[in-house]
Amino acid sequence: MPDRGAAGLERAAPARLVRDRLTLTLYGYSVMWGWYLYSFTPAIPLIAADLGISRAEAGLHGTFMAVGTVLAGTVSARLAHRLGRRAVLLIGPGIVIVGVALLTTGHTLAQTLPAAAITALGGSLCISGFQPALSVHQGPAGASALTEANGTGALVGLLAPLALGLSVALGVGWRPSVALTAVLAIVVGGAMYRFTATGALGRPGHGAGDGQPDDASQSDDQPAADEAAQQGIVVAHLPAEPRRRGFSPAFWLFWVALVCVIGVENATTFWASDLLRDQTGASAGLASGAVSGLIAGMAASRFAVGRLALRFSTVSLLLASFAVAGAGWLLFWTATSPAVGLAGLILAGLGYGAHYPLMIASTMAASEGRPDMAQSRSTVAAGAAIAAAPLLLGALADQVGPHLAFTLVPVLLAVAAGGVALARRSARRTPGIALL
Repeated sequence: MPDRGAAGLERAAPARLVRDRLTLTLYGYSVMWGWYLYSFTPAIPLIAADLGISRAEAGLHGTFMAVGTVLAGTVSARLAHRLGRRAVLLIGPGIVIVGVALLTTGHTLAQTLPAAAITALGGSLCISGFQPALSVHQGPAGASALTEANGTGALVGLLAPLALGLSVALGVGWRPSVALTAVLAIVVGGAMYRFTATGALGRPGHGAGDGQPDDASQSDDQPAADEAAQQGIVVAHLPAEPRRRGFSPAFWLFWVALVCVIGVENATTFWASDLLRDQTGASAGLASGAVSGLIAGMAASRFAVGRLALRFSTVSLLLASFAVAGAGWLLFWTATSPAVGLAGLILAGLGYGAHYPLMIASTMAASEGRPDMAQSRSTVAAGAAIAAAPLLLGALADQVGPHLAFTLVPVLLAVAAGGVALARRSARRTPGIALL
């Protein structure tokens, strides 16, 4: 393959994505968590009405989700190294089940906020376990697999706002659609239980993956360095001398961009239905269901980008996706009818869909062979974004209305684009980071 270093982080050779039994099981974690995110976050305005609280108070659910997410980020890498990724992927669904049960039976803010934190802890452990495992398991097709996994989650998740809208229209409220998350957690945890803690599901650096899709049955005699060298995102050989403890500037620039794109996605899913109701006069059920347009665009984007990521620069795809997301935001923001608002959400989703998986692939590429640690730091980034963006947008909406508050979205997109562009430049000057 010709060198495309000038285009950004790329692979050195063609890759092939193998959808074996372990891969599909790992996809299931994205499906489970996607259902929760896309059923719960669009329900935030409904929860505000249900509990009789303000938008800013309802936005605190995002803050408490962030607490759980950050906690997961601080312990996930340690758990993976001590117990193996399989153990993390069994613990996570159990915590999700507890959190969802508490959330859907709570009737006061004092009950639902801690439940949101517990659920996010479990869900973030699932994400922190499945994404490095999938990347290691798929080897050179890691970035494509990550994108397709997130696309699968979004594809199933797009049904969640529809289920939420139907539940509201039937008069039973937001709780039944969110409660289905616990069922999915039981299913995915049961499927993972059938695997052994070897290969990509073992402990990182202890034969925990050679990058080959083999249904998690690798032997435990694989050299630890092969996990990093065969990541599928990082293809350059690691330097012989010990790696420094800290990450490179390129990693942290990608990390800042990751915070921004997660903030954009969560702020939009939390409050898009509120803006649609305020600006177009859509009913609560219709506005909640319309968020499916955003998720449909994200799902379509992720399946398309999953293939494109096998051929084109990760950074180039990201920069293009920021432009598409901005165009979608503008169409949605200026809409005066539900149909136009829905079209804007779909277009925005086509841009949003590429953001998270490609940003995760980029942070892993810039981690210099430390995917679990990169994922841990990325989970903290997710927590920071979930804490700040929905709460900030909700508070702004209380003060200036949802229309003006939504200008936060293009600001975050611009910062993310700048961070990615600077990270590409920095990566070229950093030894040990492959220009893929």
